[in-house]
Amino acid sequence: MTSRAVRLAETPGSLLDTDELAAQLRVLGIRSGDTVLVHASLSAVGQVRGAVPAVVDSLLDTVGMDGTLVVYTQTPDNSDPSRWPVTRGRSVPVAQWARLRETLPAFDPERTPSYGVGVLPEEVRTRPGAVRSSHPQSSFAALGPAAARITDGHALNCHLGEESPLARLEELDARVLLLGVGYSVCTAFHLAEYRVPGQGSRQYGCAVADGSGRRWHRYVDVDFDASDFPALGDAYESLSERPVARGRVGAADSRLFDLAPAVAYAAKWLTEHCPKWGSAE
Repeated sequence: MTSRAVRLAETPGSLLDTDELAAQLRVLGIRSGDTVLVHASLSAVGQVRGAVPAVVDSLLDTVGMDGTLVVYTQTPDNSDPSRWPVTRGRSVPVAQWARLRETLPAFDPERTPSYGVGVLPEEVRTRPGAVRSSHPQSSFAALGPAAARITDGHALNCHLGEESPLARLEELDARVLLLGVGYSVCTAFHLAEYRVPGQGSRQYGCAVADGSGRRWHRYVDVDFDASDFPALGDAYESLSERPVARGRVGAADSRLFDLAPAVAYAAKWLTEHCPKWGSAE
């Protein structure tokens, strides 16, 4: 993939339509039949005629009937109350933690809204035919012929590793579109964290529902840290082979790249540049 400029079809502040957005996405490099994982800030894109549904329509039009659109529909608010300062931005008294663990609603793939990832994932998740993976904190939703393959088998104890949709996207030679957002939200890099020797882990907790009803589930998984992702992304983007296509879609500075080689580079880069973490608490 080569870097290229994408000309903005209209002046900043003007109203864009789906055809214009789709044309710009094609110039950026998205092809019919692609499987694309999208992270987006629609406020960065600018005003679009038809708003959020029109943006999703443009993406679906670009990948075509043989392509699959994928979004991250995380629900980190379904977490242990001790983690709420991180996952919800507020704390609760320790005396309330036990009650909250007993009453927090269980994750429902069909009904639980995503949290903290913007409006585009919700538009995709709620569309007819959308399929969502079953992880209570780190689910993905997809529309297209590969949706079931991508979302099936998301292990309860694996947020973003080998038993998650990210690994299935890697197998399918998927691509990543950062639409008006930076590398700090690039979930594909979290797959690389699982492949860093000495990567740390910690305990998680969440409310889940199974055949026996609602229960509080505790498990150990990777202790994620995205603080180095901007530097990692910049390093990957600067490689001589120019693996990242960059340009504007609407008013949004956007990036498009292949997921598998980016994850391979990220695993190597994180191993070389980041300290080794300890074992689980």
